Amino acid sequence: MKPYIETIDFHGTEALRLHGPKGCSAVISRLGGQVLSWVTPDGRERLFLSDKAVFDGSKPIRGGVPVCFPQFAEQGGLPRHGFLRTRRWEVAAQRSGDDYALVTMETSDDEATRQLWPHAFRVELTLMLETDRIDLELCVANTGESEFDFTGALHTYLRTIQVEDVALEGLYGYNYCDVTKGRQVVRETGTHLSVEQEVDRIYRDVGRPQLLQAGNLSLGIQSQGFPDVVVWNPWVEQCAALPDMPADGWRHMLCVEAAVATEAVTVEPGDEWYGRQTLVAV
Repeated sequence: MKPYIETIDFHGTEALRLHGPKGCSAVISRLGGQVLSWVTPDGRERLFLSDKAVFDGSKPIRGGVPVCFPQFAEQGGLPRHGFLRTRRWEVAAQRSGDDYALVTMETSDDEATRQLWPHAFRVELTLMLETDRIDLELCVANTGESEFDFTGALHTYLRTIQVEDVALEGLYGYNYCDVTKGRQVVRETGTHLSVEQEVDRIYRDVGRPQLLQAGNLSLGIQSQGFPDVVVWNPWVEQCAALPDMPADGWRHMLCVEAAVATEAVTVEPGDEWYGRQTLVAV
């Protein structure tokens, strides 16, 4: 069947389902412009979405690929991870061909955002789905008359069967900020990262792709434009404190995020910034 795109109801929120080649699919929500599902031709779901996620807009949806902007985490005076995750986004473009399906979602400033952050902007997220690959491109445009700085991320939740059994390769030799140890800066000396406790690390200026060794859920991960890679797993205790996560949710996810987290990006009036994360099933 030729790739196509349809509007669907996804847990009570309006979303688009992209049907790609060979049976692959993806779902992106108008709430938050958030990718909620990516299924490869083998029928495997590649993203983690909490079965306790809230879809009514009262809080961000837990899982998938949240868009964090214009603030990463609590690195400023705005709400954690900014204010886009609970906003309604609009469909700016959609098309499909013989071997892909593509949709662009967008949102922009209004009176509510300017009360929090006094800047004019437009943010677009373009999802392109191919057979065993998904590309997410974030565009931040300054539509105002003065420059602004931002931090942010594609806060990608990857699905795992058992996170204790996975290994993340490609971060050897990079410095990282260990949030679990008072933001201590450490140099990565291991050839791979294993998850044996809470992990919250911001790897700086990463220039290599990563490989998530996770059995039949293994993925190649590459980013462009985003200088940092954030790796997060809440582990048992922190997961139990999250009301929108099941008690064992920590075991079935690992966030590998494409991020602007260490140093803010400045966007001049009329300019645009682009960042991309690519996931490939291997």
